[in-house]
Amino acid sequence: MATLTRWLHRLEDSVLVLLLLAMIVLAGYDILARSLFGGGISWIPPLLRVMVLWIGLLGALLATRSREHISIDLISKLGGPLLNRVASTITRAFAAVVCGLVGWYSAQYVELAFEFQDIAFADIPAWPLQLIIPFSFGLMALRFFVQSVATALGKEQVA
Repeated sequence: MATLTRWLHRLEDSVLVLLLLAMIVLAGYDILARSLFGGGISWIPPLLRVMVLWIGLLGALLATRSREHISIDLISKLGGPLLNRVASTITRAFAAVVCGLVGWYSAQYVELAFEFQDIAFADIPAWPLQLIIPFSFGLMALRFFVQSVATALGKEQVA
């Protein structure tokens, strides 16, 4: 299981790095083409917007994985170990529920985009580009749930 987890983390990191590299290359090319040739390629700006969405959500997955997401540490500074563990368990469970709900409703949104044959740009359907939303929020919900259970069972060190 640890090997599978390690490979999944590497895959996540690799996709994030490749997306960022592709964004830099495409944006650079578009800027040069506009400056030197008087116009860029019409599909690059909308593709860059989609890539920003993907990078943002993959970055959120990375932050959830490494527990470096935004949090309020007032209880951990003022409370003792038991209060800290209880609060951490509750907040992670709440985050799991919220991410699960966002994942569920975004999956329904993607289904509607498929049903209505929405077009993102250049005759590319929108739904495959939007799949990152339910995927990432579903995975974040799963990670928060696992972290909440591990914290409740005392298997995870809480700051």
